[in-house]
Amino acid sequence: MATNSVDVAGTVRERAARELRDRILTGALPAGARIDLDAITDEFATSRTPVREALLELSYEGLVRVAPRSGITVIGISPADIMDSFTILGVLTGQAAAWAAQRASTPELQRLRELAAEVASRSGEDSIGEANWRLHQEVHRAAHSPRLLTQIKQAVRVVPSNFLRLFPEHEQHSLDDHDQLIDALSERDAPRAREIGERHVLDAGRSLTQWLERNATPHSPSA
Repeated sequence: MATNSVDVAGTVRERAARELRDRILTGALPAGARIDLDAITDEFATSRTPVREALLELSYEGLVRVAPRSGITVIGISPADIMDSFTILGVLTGQAAAWAAQRASTPELQRLRELAAEVASRSGEDSIGEANWRLHQEVHRAAHSPRLLTQIKQAVRVVPSNFLRLFPEHEQHSLDDHDQLIDALSERDAPRAREIGERHVLDAGRSLTQWLERNATPHSPSA
């Protein structure tokens, strides 16, 4: 069975989709921009297949348009749509935090405290983003709701994977939220956990929305 090649292709596809999605969400690839399939294929040092699959994934998300003759064009996403998406994610995240306060085991709570400390220890480093994602993923899992987890996995795609590197000024605020959330979870305070979890996401959405509005520039697609 050629499972290794399938896994590698899947990894490349996911990495390409995540990177291209980040560029679109942060405006690095603005609406109207053309995506050069060959250039992206060279950048990721792979074949065209996983890159095509990544672009099809983004087309399903409404971020790009793939057409036989005109090629691949960025549709992009408006600041208003970004805020709507973060609001939806905030509701889901708040629910996950509330259920985690009610359902997480003592070992899970200890693990969350350790992960929050790890995020704080990486303050100012590029690796803080990865640690931050791990913490949030574990909070979501601690809700013990496969259905909710599936919804969050879809909704969270609107958050650039490099968010804390993009907004270093948001870092301390984020770390403070983490401490408050862990305390609420440990105290089994579901309403408080929900409020912190939802606010945390909404604040991030406002930061990204305002940044996009400040940096929006007209773009003329190439011929």
